Amino acid sequence: MYTELSTVESREKLNGNAYLLKVKAPQIAKSIKPGQFCNIKVSETNYPLLRRPFSVCYAEEDFVYFMFDIHGEGTKMLAGKKPGDRLNILGPLGNGFDTEGDYDTAVLIGGGIGVAPFPLLTRKLEGKEIITFVGARSANHVIKWGMKNIVTATDDGSEGFNGNVIACFQSEVHKLEKKKIRIFGCGPNPMLKALQKEAINKYDCQLSMESAMACGFGICQGCPIKKSQGEGYYLVCKDGPVFDSDKIIIE
Repeated sequence: MYTELSTVESREKLNGNAYLLKVKAPQIAKSIKPGQFCNIKVSETNYPLLRRPFSVCYAEEDFVYFMFDIHGEGTKMLAGKKPGDRLNILGPLGNGFDTEGDYDTAVLIGGGIGVAPFPLLTRKLEGKEIITFVGARSANHVIKWGMKNIVTATDDGSEGFNGNVIACFQSEVHKLEKKKIRIFGCGPNPMLKALQKEAINKYDCQLSMESAMACGFGICQGCPIKKSQGEGYYLVCKDGPVFDSDKIIIE
């Protein structure tokens, strides 16, 4: 884990309210794994007081990319950053996706900005067959940056499958019957709960959970998720954010 005073290299608007921020953070770039996250101090003042957690979207050479959309004051401030601005970044944090093991096809399923960790994951999965299911509210919110072999689903039917991304996966899964697959999921909790229900006892599946993670490494105890076996809780920031789908209860 490093704390880097990083420099903004570029900011790009993608689709809808989604942005891609490229920052120079050499230590984090060299050590980050797909599915891990960083906590970013979005201003040089004490407002907002807490850092904001962001999945690392991609990394190359000395640079780290963050994909995010505007949800509140913190992300609004981040979207306004310009080349040369400085950001204090803490990371890498948490446990990412496990890409090792006996499977030949990686199925990536993401909803909305939940696709953020998929570009780096896609690079890590080089040599595997990859199919990426991307869900969004409409064509104006579909994000495809850094991904490949994309099947889209939109709630309003304006692009691809007419419906949510889990229903889209269900309509296509028969094509994977003879393949040994591993599912990697990331998105809002209702989507992940539906994916967990679909995958349980059928597929090797890993889920990247969303949660408010103030500290990022387990001190504040603010991001519990219930264990599916035995009593107690995991902490999303420290034990996750990626979990095997059968290890957790999504509420």
